[in-house]
Amino acid sequence: MTEQSDRSWPLPKHPWVMQMTWSDLLFAHWQVEPSCIASLLPPNLELDTLDGKAWIGIVPFLMSNIAPRWCPTLPGLSRFLELNVRTYVKLDGKPGVWFFSLDAENPVAVRVARATFNLPYMDATMAMTHENASSLSYQSNRTHRGEVAAAFDVCYSSTGETFQAVPGTLEHWLTARYCLYSANRKGRLFRGEIDHPPWTLSKADWKVKKNTMCEGLGIDLIGAPHLLFAQPITVRAWVATRC
Repeated sequence: MTEQSDRSWPLPKHPWVMQMTWSDLLFAHWQVEPSCIASLLPPNLELDTLDGKAWIGIVPFLMSNIAPRWCPTLPGLSRFLELNVRTYVKLDGKPGVWFFSLDAENPVAVRVARATFNLPYMDATMAMTHENASSLSYQSNRTHRGEVAAAFDVCYSSTGETFQAVPGTLEHWLTARYCLYSANRKGRLFRGEIDHPPWTLSKADWKVKKNTMCEGLGIDLIGAPHLLFAQPITVRAWVATRC
């Protein structure tokens, strides 16, 4: 996709199928004991740790310019807010992301993603407001029938100079993830590849009014999180394949 990349394995040989833009994105991460997360993962998927610790992330952002390959953007499906709760896993030497939840404000996108990608997308009422050039407020309230309630009400902002994470650093380990893993109802694992330029990041700050995104998982978020704000990025995605 790009001349510059920090991928650790080659791109898939078959064509990508979807393109999108991620913007106004915050990485909020907490260090947790591996035992708190390992039991929540499917068999045969290994929890990825750094220095013996696992990490859980909450990632709010705006998804836009969504379009299939060779097609224009789809009315009603090309722009919506999304809020992810994730951890980090690996399989066959490929580090990736495991999603515990993906809240989104677009009910059609939620149903398509649940049916097509085996991902736990959930309905939510969501809003984002830019306070000024470098800060914004983000609210989400899960409304999905049959799912545990979860709410998120945070103001966050970029602070400091932008940078690209260097391999070997925590910032690179948390963000340079070029695939996701999912499982169908029979427990079969799938890998979905993505590609994009290296993230342009900056330190971030936030003020929290409410955050219950991990309560349903039984995970306590202890202490101040590690925060990074990301500049907009264009992403290409491939069809998920059986692992």
